[in-house]
Amino acid sequence: MPKSDRLLVAALEKNAYPVGKILREYDPIIEAAADKQMVLIGEASHGSLEFYRARAEITQRLIEEQGFDAVAVEADWPDAYAINRYVCDMHPGATAEKALNHFERFPTWMWANHEVLHFIKWLRAFNGMQQGKTHAVGFYGLDLYSMSSSIHAVISYLEKVDPKSALQARKRYGCLDYFMDSPQAYGQAINLGMADSCEKEIIAQLVDLRQKSCDYMKADGFIAADEYFCAEQNAKLVCNAEEYYRAMFSTHAISRPNLWNMRDRHMFEILEALTRHLDKPSGKKAKVIVWAHNSHIGNAAATEMSQRGEYNIGQLTREAYGERALLIGFSTARGTVTAASDWDAPTERKTIRPPLPGSYEDIFHQVNQKDFFLDLREDTPATDLLATPRLQRAIGVIYRPETERHSHYYYASLPEQFDFMIHFNDTTAVEPLNITAEWHRGEMDETYPTGL
Repeated sequence: MPKSDRLLVAALEKNAYPVGKILREYDPIIEAAADKQMVLIGEASHGSLEFYRARAEITQRLIEEQGFDAVAVEADWPDAYAINRYVCDMHPGATAEKALNHFERFPTWMWANHEVLHFIKWLRAFNGMQQGKTHAVGFYGLDLYSMSSSIHAVISYLEKVDPKSALQARKRYGCLDYFMDSPQAYGQAINLGMADSCEKEIIAQLVDLRQKSCDYMKADGFIAADEYFCAEQNAKLVCNAEEYYRAMFSTHAISRPNLWNMRDRHMFEILEALTRHLDKPSGKKAKVIVWAHNSHIGNAAATEMSQRGEYNIGQLTREAYGERALLIGFSTARGTVTAASDWDAPTERKTIRPPLPGSYEDIFHQVNQKDFFLDLREDTPATDLLATPRLQRAIGVIYRPETERHSHYYYASLPEQFDFMIHFNDTTAVEPLNITAEWHRGEMDETYPTGL
């Protein structure tokens, strides 16, 4: 091990806060969040139980002790809103399991898993005990992949409040009729000249909805305002998703950063709209917790993403909210993870390869205290040494260990990327609610190709 790495490990030994051995182990994080409006909590994979569990524990304390108003997650708006209806008791006979059944598209395990199930049951119970509170703590989605579901949601809303406008919406969205189940095919067809763009009709529907917003919200006070807000976000999602899928197959100079930026810009816009919607009549600003992958909530300006022209929710939040935002990341060195080998491929329980030498994960693995967190805001020898860019691992819904370096690592400067980093040395695969034969079987150790 190089001398600089040995010095860093020694510094971490002195500055790491242990996890798992004290009763109030996340106290410094909870205290740091006291004056924040946004707390963004990440994950180094979309399939590690310990990340989900710790994130839920921190979130529960932020809601109970610091008065946070909502949880916004890297999920599609209509799917997450089914959970919102459950936790806010909008449908008294609903169950947590039924709410999670709305996650029907790949990757279902990302939200339909046992850790999320436990959390939303807790949140519903918490909301039920808050007597006299004007608004329950909600659960909302930020992502833009649910074009078809969002179209149906807009029409369903209008059928209840304005049947005549619902007919007009059906006509406008009918432009997408052949592509409802395959928005990617829409993008291809547009760019091959095989179909006309639906952009004008979709924008017209959003504008029409907004112009009639006052009429729609008159009837039932906050409930009507909440339902209108949900419909508006779905209509906005359809607009942004249509643009996204059109850009995906553009023959013009559209690059990957553009697509990434379009998605993260959409998620940030939804987050901003949600915050404004939840702001108190007294003028007090709403406080929101965000759950998303490290690559979305860490400050992209501190990573090689920035060199590729990419930004993310974390960077946009840091620029907009400054010291009123707190960014928390996670990491792991070894264990198992729930992931797939390709998009729409079966859900598997995969073995995580040992971290690459010199990476942040490799350095953390050398620390005697295996599970710990770091306050990266502190001016210590550890944070000084951590500032030198190193490789950082990111496992998404797809894990390809055979191309680990290319597929799952990028350079980052940790203290600029996050305010806190939580490390679990050995993690376990999160358990999906619907377990496949492939997940049960898992992958045998020592079966991966040796090349990176």
